Amino acid sequence: MGKKVLMFGWEFPPHNSGGLGTACYGLTKALTKKGTEIIFVLPKKLKGMDESFLRITSPDASYAKKYSFDSPLTPYLNEENYVSEIFSKGGKIYGRDLFEEVSRYASFGEIISERESFDIIHAHDWLSFGAGVRAKEKTGKPLIVHVHATEFDRGGGGNVDQRVYDIERRGMEEADRVIAVSGFTKNIIVQNYGISEEKVEVVHNGVDLSAENDVVGSLHKLKEAGKKIVLFVGRLTLQKGPDYFIYSAKRVCDFNNDAFFVVSGSGDMEKKLMTEVARLGISDRVLFTGFLRGKKLREMYKMADLFVMPSVSEPFGITPLESLINGTPVLISKQSGVSEVVSHALKVDFWDVDEMASKIVCALSYSSLGSCLRDNGKKEVREITWDRAAERCNNIYEKV
Repeated sequence: MGKKVLMFGWEFPPHNSGGLGTACYGLTKALTKKGTEIIFVLPKKLKGMDESFLRITSPDASYAKKYSFDSPLTPYLNEENYVSEIFSKGGKIYGRDLFEEVSRYASFGEIISERESFDIIHAHDWLSFGAGVRAKEKTGKPLIVHVHATEFDRGGGGNVDQRVYDIERRGMEEADRVIAVSGFTKNIIVQNYGISEEKVEVVHNGVDLSAENDVVGSLHKLKEAGKKIVLFVGRLTLQKGPDYFIYSAKRVCDFNNDAFFVVSGSGDMEKKLMTEVARLGISDRVLFTGFLRGKKLREMYKMADLFVMPSVSEPFGITPLESLINGTPVLISKQSGVSEVVSHALKVDFWDVDEMASKIVCALSYSSLGSCLRDNGKKEVREITWDRAAERCNNIYEKV
């Protein structure tokens, strides 16, 4: 008989702004197929979510309405943009700052734990660690914290917010097991947070194989003209390295007249990147699409000749898997967890823009190289599934 898991998370498709929601969706769907019952706790009820395979609990659920909890939090808020982000979207401010809001949600986690029957608590990333800890303290049930990114990743190796670090560290110390999305992330947890190596289990993310289905879309005029498209998909933040993508694009454009670059995503660096593109004189070769999802994103993957993930510090990185399953070869940062599980990919240090540019040129110029990376990469990625990740999680559930 499967376990019943009280799971705390912050976003769920289609209301997701990054990879955390994608990971939560893939993992929970695979877990439920294996008989695990999931009660997924979100800060608030959102319309249009796929609830066919799990029960989503929120302050809008019938039993919880009287608590009147409504949170504006999203996974990628920080102290600096907490107020501005919420006001820009017409939201309400409840806590005086981000950390008071996180504390409010932790209290709600305790209330939820008193009302639900479950075997295990599973909390995703630092914003929900407090809720997981409070639920464990109230019920005595085992706690698993799932680390998709650390403060060292979000700060690009520096600019660590001590308050976030303290919340992360306490969550990991109180947990019965810590799940890291890669060996890369496990090393950070052990070395920078002082967590015992034996306590940390690596569960690599997966890819939804249903994304392999053909999507018919109109071909871009550039493709019809024989041009090559190099694609970046991700949040436009320091951690994801979009500036290195732009600098390498400049070097490629100096030698290749057929290469065009697409930046798909949004974030705090968007205006800065657009200004830098103009300064470098490559505005006619770089297209900013904004945040894409679903069919439009799959069309973009299929249209590209090469996908580039130049992350400064990437705990895992699902986008290269999505690219490969859609038939597009990838160039990825060596500073990423996904590089541990994908061998048929070009790899480069994020800071080495000359090497990055050189490999982009090679991939676009030599069709045999592109075909080899595409065909073998696609075969390889079919084995990197959420079913495998779910099996690992179920084994961890049994251990605790």
